[in-house]
Amino acid sequence: MTEQTAQLPAVLAHAEAGIDASLGRLFELIRIPSVSTDPAYAEDCRRCAEWLAADLTGMGFEASVRKTAGHPMVVAHDHSGEGPHVLFYGHYDVQPVDPLNLWNSDPFEPLLVPQPNGDTHIVARGASDDKGALFTFLEACRAWKDVTGSLPIRVSVLLEGEEESGSPSLPGFLDTAAEELKADVMLVCDTDMWDAETPAITTMLRGIVKEEFWVRCADRDLHSGIYGNAARNPLQVMSEIIASLRRPDGSVALDGFYDGVKELPAELAERWKSQPFDDKKFLGDIGLSIPAGEKGRSVLEQVWSRPSFEVSGISGGYAGEGFKAVIPAEANAKISFRLVEGQDPDKIAAAFRAHVSAMIPADCSVEFRNHGTSSATVMPVDSPLLTKMLRALEDEWGRSAIAGTGGSIPIATVFKDRLGMDSLFVGFARFDNRIHSPNEKYDLSSFRKGIRSWVRVLAAFAQ
Repeated sequence: MTEQTAQLPAVLAHAEAGIDASLGRLFELIRIPSVSTDPAYAEDCRRCAEWLAADLTGMGFEASVRKTAGHPMVVAHDHSGEGPHVLFYGHYDVQPVDPLNLWNSDPFEPLLVPQPNGDTHIVARGASDDKGALFTFLEACRAWKDVTGSLPIRVSVLLEGEEESGSPSLPGFLDTAAEELKADVMLVCDTDMWDAETPAITTMLRGIVKEEFWVRCADRDLHSGIYGNAARNPLQVMSEIIASLRRPDGSVALDGFYDGVKELPAELAERWKSQPFDDKKFLGDIGLSIPAGEKGRSVLEQVWSRPSFEVSGISGGYAGEGFKAVIPAEANAKISFRLVEGQDPDKIAAAFRAHVSAMIPADCSVEFRNHGTSSATVMPVDSPLLTKMLRALEDEWGRSAIAGTGGSIPIATVFKDRLGMDSLFVGFARFDNRIHSPNEKYDLSSFRKGIRSWVRVLAAFAQ
């Protein structure tokens, strides 16, 4: 038995006994309205960073607030342990609370709301994304320090204040702090559980290409009765372009789109099959029943391991009350491509623009704007640390899962490119946490078991 294994029961008991104090600290943090996208909250973001640095210092970390061109970073180190070195990443900024009238309570005054199932919801902005989630890790570190005086392994912490506004300062900051922050792996607690009772480690993150384009035809809006048929309608041109990007079998009809795309590894495919997932319920919960992606692919494949194309918005012409007989002068659309390992975002963006440009009539024009790109990231499923984390989660929850995500988390690509680090995303958040929405919540059971899970993970990594 290792020293960490022997001490584990005492650390778990201490974390359990201190859950009320943990909640009190979390509530203090939540009460700071650290909305990163609104300049009016800039001082609150700084105050939040200073609060976290002080809390980490009080735990025994060497912690400091670091200036950036935007909101500050919090960096902390505790190398009292041995073995692997992990970098824990979280973000202290939160989304705006609008629309305020849809909240049932003050968004920045956390509220404990008992539920019929016996659980309790922590309701507040940031309760889940990401203050509650990052605090599960900090409280696990606190428990180890309180009981043993040190951590089982070497730990660094990076807490960002701009994740909800696109992390504009992060790449430059990592360029200057790369040597200080480089570790064996990055740990992130900002993803979801597999289901209500099963924590998940996310090993696949899709990349993204975000494009906006305008099609312009006549030099002004036209009367549809006078100019109809003779004048080109940009909404029709745009509709034809968008429709041409999907084939009848659900695949994406862009030249070279699937270049480099590989089939799901057999080991991971079997693991997904062995984990409970109901395709019909997944769609049924949102009022649908027929999968719309590539035919012959499961829903999990469609949303996790296959690339996709979606239209986020189309505008043009008259959209007000009543009717206006008009041919608009221009139309606008926002589209995104979700990418998997092997796809080059820059090549996909170029192929999209070439596809659109080829369909623009000679007397019309097109304009493009890119809103960001990132590559897909994949963590090897045979990673020793991933295996240890799975076992630690199973010890706490009785089960665990390996998941993918259809979403994109650009920070994983940034850390991989600049620090050469793989990332382990572990989630204790449930799908109904209403992140970015009014009445955001975090289940008290997830918070408690999340702390206990990290206590176990730290011990497992030290073995």
